[in-house]
Amino acid sequence: MAAYGLYSHIESNKRRSIALLLGLFGLVYLLVYAGALAGEAMSYNASLQYLARQAWQDLIAAAPLATVGTVVWIVIAYFFHQTMIDLWTGGREVSRTEEPRLYNLLENLCISRGITTPKLKVMESDALNAFATGMNERQYAITVTSGLKAALDDAELEAVLGHELTHIRNGDVRMLVIAVIIAGAIAFFAEMFFRLWFYGGFRGRRSSDGESDRGRGGNFIAIVIAVVLVAIAWLLSSVIRFALSRSREFLADAGSVELTKNPDAMIAGLRKIEGRGELAGATSAVMEMCVDNPREGFTDLFSTHPSIEARIKALVDVMGGHDPGPLALPGPEEETTADALPGPTGPWGGAADQPPQPGPPSGGPRGHAPAEPAGQRPFLPDRPPIDLGSPPSGAGSAGPSGKPGR
Repeated sequence: MAAYGLYSHIESNKRRSIALLLGLFGLVYLLVYAGALAGEAMSYNASLQYLARQAWQDLIAAAPLATVGTVVWIVIAYFFHQTMIDLWTGGREVSRTEEPRLYNLLENLCISRGITTPKLKVMESDALNAFATGMNERQYAITVTSGLKAALDDAELEAVLGHELTHIRNGDVRMLVIAVIIAGAIAFFAEMFFRLWFYGGFRGRRSSDGESDRGRGGNFIAIVIAVVLVAIAWLLSSVIRFALSRSREFLADAGSVELTKNPDAMIAGLRKIEGRGELAGATSAVMEMCVDNPREGFTDLFSTHPSIEARIKALVDVMGGHDPGPLALPGPEEETTADALPGPTGPWGGAADQPPQPGPPSGGPRGHAPAEPAGQRPFLPDRPPIDLGSPPSGAGSAGPSGKPGR
């Protein structure tokens, strides 16, 4: 059933998780049967019907071992997938003391919705990207690149964290991890099949010469069928990601706006990430978990993310955001130059914001200094306008009434 809203999308993810895990066992059994058919065909000459029947018996005999191997693979991936991802990406867990800005933004979002705060990780990369991982509340983690942390302001970074937090709330992260587990298991079994084939691992068993009901001439057809089955299993493991509807990115963007109440911050964050999200050395499985996956193929038919343009258009149309258009990030040289530029100067060559030097007040009204034209000094005459002369020697100074003062 298709998912048309947030809660139906979450329930759909839960059903798909169970279906994909069950489908993993089916793909493994298909690979085992293909290997058994190729082994029988390369062991002796027989008819196709006889080889197919023998391969079925081999599958029944090997099914318990294949089941145990698949369960062990799932258990290992369940508990150690985060460790493997950290080894691929170089992510390291950080605390509030190490990254107070990131930690406070994430914690505030979680507190606002009563969500357990996931682990916070940082990977050293100039790329602008982030992704979430985990299968349950104890494992959930959000990884942010150092480039993203440096390029986005607080509002934009909060929007990206809200996007990844919404993936966790919606169950998208669990689905993606399961898809990675399935793809890894099928790739492992397929590689083992081809290695055994090319190195003669299927040539160990021979039938007795007394069997007369086996016929002849079916070897080549059986080998072709086995190779086709392996190719189908590998193709299905790759197509599993198409079960993860690309609408999850639209819903995560909308969920971020619902958390932050700021569609413009999400749009600006996407514009800055656009074309700058490629993680060097990361596998395609890791890129599928990121905010943006720039890896595309066959004219966007097999891409795992909608285009940035489509996501921004949805935020503008539905959430009422404003699109500033493509954004250019300043390079380190531009930032250094901007920091080195001197500030504006005042009329006498000093800084414009330099406070005036204290001095005696002039005779303006109420003791305030009168306004002076900028760039001009006050006019002072060289001599007083009235020359009172100097008093005679030995005479005291006269008082106001003309009598000598005492």
